[in-house]
Amino acid sequence: MKTKIVYVCSSCGYVSPKWAGRCTRCGEWNTFEEREETKGQKGQSFSKGMAKASSNQTVSRLSEVEITGNERLFTNITEFDRVMGGGIVRDSVTIITSPPGGGKSTLSLMVASQLAKAGKRILYASGEESDSQIKSRADRILEKVEDNIWILADTSMDRVLEAITEVDADFIILDSIQTFALAEFYPSRAGNPTQTMECASALVQCAKNKARPRAVFMIGQMNKNDEIAGLRALEHLVDTVLILEGEGAEELRSLIASKNRFGSTGEMGFFAMTEKGLSSIDNPSEYFVTKRKKEDAVSGSAITVLREGSRAVIAEIESLVSNSFTPYPSRISENMKKDTLNTLLSVLEQRGGIKLYDKNVVVKTTGGLYLKEQAANLAVLMSIVSGVKDFPLPSDWAFIADVGLTGELKKIPAIEGRIRELDRMGFSKVFVAFEGARKVKLDNLEVIECKNLTHLMGKVFPRGKK
Repeated sequence: MKTKIVYVCSSCGYVSPKWAGRCTRCGEWNTFEEREETKGQKGQSFSKGMAKASSNQTVSRLSEVEITGNERLFTNITEFDRVMGGGIVRDSVTIITSPPGGGKSTLSLMVASQLAKAGKRILYASGEESDSQIKSRADRILEKVEDNIWILADTSMDRVLEAITEVDADFIILDSIQTFALAEFYPSRAGNPTQTMECASALVQCAKNKARPRAVFMIGQMNKNDEIAGLRALEHLVDTVLILEGEGAEELRSLIASKNRFGSTGEMGFFAMTEKGLSSIDNPSEYFVTKRKKEDAVSGSAITVLREGSRAVIAEIESLVSNSFTPYPSRISENMKKDTLNTLLSVLEQRGGIKLYDKNVVVKTTGGLYLKEQAANLAVLMSIVSGVKDFPLPSDWAFIADVGLTGELKKIPAIEGRIRELDRMGFSKVFVAFEGARKVKLDNLEVIECKNLTHLMGKVFPRGKK
């Protein structure tokens, strides 16, 4: 075999036969690194380190592959297990990322503790923190530090692979994958795409071993574009990609599965950040709604039902409408796109007859839930109208529909599941688009269909109420 020198971009992985100051694919400067490439007898090319000895994996007929009944590891963290599709698959590789301070290390340690309680052997390898720092966090957020959790504070992936065998770990956590390096690929430094991909590949091979399957949980750093740092190929390599959303000062954390080979993609779980770590929000429909008695109803509040992953979540939308003393009234929306809010306000003025040209409008949600669905648009408008008319809406009413530019109410998907969630939570009425709900067997909920905004407002607000 012949060897030759190639140059690989550390930002996007582009391979060039000669060095250049700027990558022609991603446009980054001074990112090309020298690497040896081996050419096989039939012209195949292998980068240094890729032409490794073959593994001992055997070829099997698909029809003869056995699936064990207990192939998942359960953490008893309700929201986490649900996002994972019912637990962690025994031979899977998962990567989780979040902004700095988002709680990914805290969640990983909580998962490790729960698995350790179930008798699993855990290896927690950290290239960012010392073992004493990890122990301090464990003492703060865990009731008890289990004996079968081992800590390794090192940046050598070679040492991590040795420790996996030494401990005979069932579950491995790497914090974070961008801080580890294999000696075989020096002088490439840790965090380099080559090192990151090769370290991840070594862990995948370790996890997928038929004789000794293991679950791997990698923490990934997030770049300025809110993506996992390094090559996108890293996301293709792993089985599950989790994104933990939420700012450091916020209580709410949302765990989203952007990829899951063993469950639903787009599934979402909710956590509250507390002094004792992340607390699973097992009933979001209660968390995102303010509890009020009927006599304590306030104006400017409306209820809707959102679809988060595979489940329906009841959410409260609050609006504040006030007089503006400037030529340009404020339009503030903390939890929805400002352009969407401006469009809805235009529809409300033109089709609903509510004048807002001299009014400031502020919209937010209880609990900080972001409004991604058009199903919430009707509730947004009803909360604004309630604030303008100073007429409190009953706390057991809900509104589920999109609103078109014509003022007509539009049907939204998965309406049956949303209606059932309202019925389960004891709501009395829900307003939806005309022919937007099929016949659903309900215990107490009354479904009211409306054609347009004017029709709906006539049913909701007393006549003569300005």
